[in-house]
Amino acid sequence: MNADPKAPVPCDELLLDNQVCFALHSTSLLMTKVYKPLLHKLGLTYPQYLAMLVLWEQDGLTVGEISQRLLTDPGSLTPLLKRLEAEGLLKRSRSREDERVVLVQLSDQGRALQARAKDVPHCILAASGENLERLQQLQADLLELRANLQKNL
Repeated sequence: MNADPKAPVPCDELLLDNQVCFALHSTSLLMTKVYKPLLHKLGLTYPQYLAMLVLWEQDGLTVGEISQRLLTDPGSLTPLLKRLEAEGLLKRSRSREDERVVLVQLSDQGRALQARAKDVPHCILAASGENLERLQQLQADLLELRANLQKNL
């Protein structure tokens, strides 16, 4: 009996479950699903939450600084910031020195939301089934991987 000549030849290096990229991608998708109901209570999407984390860490940044911190393009960040502004969580204004630069500042409502978000990390830790030390090590490993990948861009 002859094998089908058009059948794919197995190659361990190309098995989906052997790909680091797929492990990261699928884990990221599931992590976002775990965040979704938690952030829904805050009225935020996951990308909005990330932007708010940056501003809770340091208020009064430019759009460019926020996009650098989030490793994203400023053009894709602008619609997200506009929605957060429409929700009353932040204010955007043009720099007096250079009107091409847009400054972003939390509103009182945006600052108050931080207190409501404080339980989110604890809920994620619980959902992970891991202890804090294990997740901190995983985070350190991922940050090292990210830095190595950035060197090759």
